[in-house]
Amino acid sequence: MTIPTELEAKILRYFHVEHWRVGTIAAQLGVHHATVDRVLSQAGLPKVERAARPSLIDPYLPFVVETLKTYPRLSASRLYAMVRERGYRGGPDHFRHLIAHVRPRPRPEAFLRLKTLPGEQAQVDWGHFGKLTIGRATRTLMAFVMVLSFSRAVFLRFFLDAQMANFLRGHVAAFEHWGGLPRVLLYDNLKSAVLERQGEAIRFHPTLLELASHYRFEPRPVAVARGNEKGRVERAIRYIRDSFFAARTFSDLADLNAQADTWCQGQAADRPCPEDRARSVRAVFEQERAHLLDLPPVPFPTDEQVAVSVGKTPYVRFDRNDYSVPHTQVRRTLTVVASLEQVRVLDGATVIATHARTFDAGAQVEDPAHVAELVARKRAARQHRGQDYLAQAVPISATLLIKAAERGEPLGSLTAALLRLLDSYGAAELTAGIEEALAREVPHQNAVRLALERRREARGLPPPTPVVLPADRRVREVVVRTPALGDYDHLHDDPPKEV
Repeated sequence: MTIPTELEAKILRYFHVEHWRVGTIAAQLGVHHATVDRVLSQAGLPKVERAARPSLIDPYLPFVVETLKTYPRLSASRLYAMVRERGYRGGPDHFRHLIAHVRPRPRPEAFLRLKTLPGEQAQVDWGHFGKLTIGRATRTLMAFVMVLSFSRAVFLRFFLDAQMANFLRGHVAAFEHWGGLPRVLLYDNLKSAVLERQGEAIRFHPTLLELASHYRFEPRPVAVARGNEKGRVERAIRYIRDSFFAARTFSDLADLNAQADTWCQGQAADRPCPEDRARSVRAVFEQERAHLLDLPPVPFPTDEQVAVSVGKTPYVRFDRNDYSVPHTQVRRTLTVVASLEQVRVLDGATVIATHARTFDAGAQVEDPAHVAELVARKRAARQHRGQDYLAQAVPISATLLIKAAERGEPLGSLTAALLRLLDSYGAAELTAGIEEALAREVPHQNAVRLALERRREARGLPPPTPVVLPADRRVREVVVRTPALGDYDHLHDDPPKEV
């Protein structure tokens, strides 16, 4: 710490003119005695050696020094416990202060400034940018970052996880963005690149090797605990956090990536190049572009492929959501092939279902044709479908159905009656009617209907009379004549007496 010039002059004057001791100067000026020693030594005076006072740790110092020589990273708390077992009775704070002076200091390491040729190398890494809420799902927002080491051109693309499929998509998008690729790609030891490493023996991820073979680049991991070897991409991620992501608003992931593309081609490209600050990154990249490798005619496939099992219901589960399939595919194993926009379900090489992809959680994505065919074939499926629709529109209806089932009521007719009341009165009124029926402990369709009629009459509204006429004209024009009720009077006559 730098001390003021005036304080340094006072220390020298008190020592030379007033002949004060080091401890007296430190006490009067309110500084540590080591500060006074440093000022005097910088002035060319030998350090004043003070008589060492005996300390509780003196008998244990040889043990402490020898232990730290063997285990230099041993924590002070563990070392304190060890000397306590050997009889030391001092406090932990004082002990920690004392061993700080005898702990061996690591020798600082010097690093070479790494330079690369144009088109020779790019550095790749992931950056974590918090969470993103989509419907009922909370997804991790990850930034795929690739930086050309010569020009410092930055490619940025956001994804909802750091899985292998998005790792591949980031590479392909970066290569297409630049119109080429470098000869070497430098990675940290992340699982998408390196599966296992023992010294210099490296086992790469086989999918990454397929990507490298397709584009003809060399994947190269940095040495363990050598973050300086990929400092360009780490500095680029810090630059992205401060200059792009901070205080930025966006509506969805597509909007964020559109803003990222604009930023990469604008502000990030116009900044001065760190290697030649007289030129911009854009100008240096134009020089580097001619040295990049050409792209192959066909991009590397990046769709996710997952084998899925269909249960009793005609849906496949993929990425926390359910997608419908034809009911003929139940109890089978199918293949899901998914891009960021679309989910396809394949039976062998045949596509049997196509859906728009959702990143929600617990969503049920359906093709109406799949459901309609199943409903037409199975009446039980129709009833179950009606209960699902009723539960979504009026959640309290589930409680009514449970109570009715406990009393042995037929759920099919009850569900159909509630659906008719829903169409006639609406979800809000039906909810109030069901609540009144449950309060009266009468889980029956008539109790709900009477409650709705009482609420309607209390407000002076006419009864709902939805009329659905059949499509056949002959049926619509049928005349129904009211029978004479006198024909039924004989039913009340006394039966003839037997003789």
